[in-house]
Amino acid sequence: MLGQLFSQTGRLSRFIVRRDRVRLSVWILSIAFVSFLTASSFTGLYQSDEERQAIAETMMNPAMTAMMGPGYGIDNYHEGAMMAHQMLLFTAIAVAIMSILLVTRHTRTDEEEGRIELVRSLPTGRLSTLAATLIVLFGANVVLSLVTGFGLSVMGIESMDLNGSLLYGFSLGAIGLFFAAVTAFFSQLSENGRGTVGLSFAFLGVAYLLRAVGDVSSEAVAMISPLGWILRTEVYVTNVWWPIGLTVGAAIIVIGFALYLNVRRDLGAGLLPSRAGKKQASPFLTSPFGLAFRLQRTAFISWAIGMFVLGATYGSVLGDLESFFENNEMMREMLAPDSDISMTEQYLTMLMAVISMICTIPPLMMMLKLKGEEKKQRLDHLLTRVVSRNRLMSSYFTLAILSGVIMPFLALVGLWSAAAGVMEEPLAFSVLFDALVVYVPAIFILIGLGAFFIGLFPKWTGVVWGYLGYSFFVVYLGAILQLPEWLGQLSPFGHVPQVPVEDMNVFALVILFMVALVLSVGGFIGYRRRDLA
Repeated sequence: MLGQLFSQTGRLSRFIVRRDRVRLSVWILSIAFVSFLTASSFTGLYQSDEERQAIAETMMNPAMTAMMGPGYGIDNYHEGAMMAHQMLLFTAIAVAIMSILLVTRHTRTDEEEGRIELVRSLPTGRLSTLAATLIVLFGANVVLSLVTGFGLSVMGIESMDLNGSLLYGFSLGAIGLFFAAVTAFFSQLSENGRGTVGLSFAFLGVAYLLRAVGDVSSEAVAMISPLGWILRTEVYVTNVWWPIGLTVGAAIIVIGFALYLNVRRDLGAGLLPSRAGKKQASPFLTSPFGLAFRLQRTAFISWAIGMFVLGATYGSVLGDLESFFENNEMMREMLAPDSDISMTEQYLTMLMAVISMICTIPPLMMMLKLKGEEKKQRLDHLLTRVVSRNRLMSSYFTLAILSGVIMPFLALVGLWSAAAGVMEEPLAFSVLFDALVVYVPAIFILIGLGAFFIGLFPKWTGVVWGYLGYSFFVVYLGAILQLPEWLGQLSPFGHVPQVPVEDMNVFALVILFMVALVLSVGGFIGYRRRDLA
């Protein structure tokens, strides 16, 4: 009986590898390459022990702890300790995203589009597709672990030995396997791919927030999160391996639940009950914009709540950050305030850049949803009616623009509200508003770039996500790694004035708006003229 449930799993695994051979290779090589590049950048970055200890002091403040995890190896902040402390968490999040997207693609999305029903009509087992997907993701994460681990070890960096490098690699692989298991579980609950991705990303967001709060205030809270587990490996310092076993063990348990639920449910159905729709559509739903919003309403609301909570999480550590600056003589020397700008305000510039780039994700998802609807051939019916292509595209574009304004504002309100409750002298709302609103033009450029690719190069829309990842890398890590300034200038976020440290540069913001406008217009013209898929 058990053999029948898993019949043809091996053949389906090979089929999945065949389908995703390019996608898997790009993910693995990209993550490994960024790891190698970052490790190489740390070599010779600081010329003396004093410089390394100075940067170590900056990493000990509560805001950086909430962002990157607790520091370890601070007394001897060598290249390995820097690499693990500053890169392990964000690389693990990238691996988790890889697993979420790939598992969703081969489980719920294939089921939603009828491919699994076709496979089930052949002599295959009920659990074969899910099992094959998890086997491929297990193999992909093992390959990623080995490539990253051995690659870091052969770079010849003294503080990055083989044991620590393999631990770094397997930390990534373990978190990737865990989120593959979590996504497989959520694919049994939701009845569509959109819901599976939404639940999985929500779980990832909660895991990050729990870790951030716990790392600042409570070890017990941090240990609730799987991201908190892998940070306890203390790679390149003490090299603790038990969190890897804990993460893999938890993944196996979740996989068991996912397989059990897959047997219990009907094909095409989810275990979470679907709410019955209204008998008659509202007038709002009869417009293209209303339809675009209805399709993404849940995602919009979820991201809105998430952005508010993200802002509140960072705002809650500003009180500790203020105390840290006051009590740390080295930090007072490094960030000597002028007469008008406090050290906390100076530190906000980096925080605002990170928040703005995270707030770019939901607008991009809503813009690129148009390409997803086209791929699923759901637009033909609309376009045969009295709906023009410009009106259809403008519906998704308008929703993305609104999201690009609302999400940063909600994050700002959360940040200010939490900061007002923990700081003796709260920052003025206008200061925070000016510091964040300057990033809105850069968000608009990414939305315009999404529209541009949809209109002219629809097969290459994934480039937009890569560009956002590049922007995060060069803007966030550029100063830490002392990357050439021109690399940051290739991102729109690198042209944003760092208010309140710098003066408001209206001319630069106008140029960014104009670039976004040109990209958007080009996308609309291309979409009107090209053939739909």
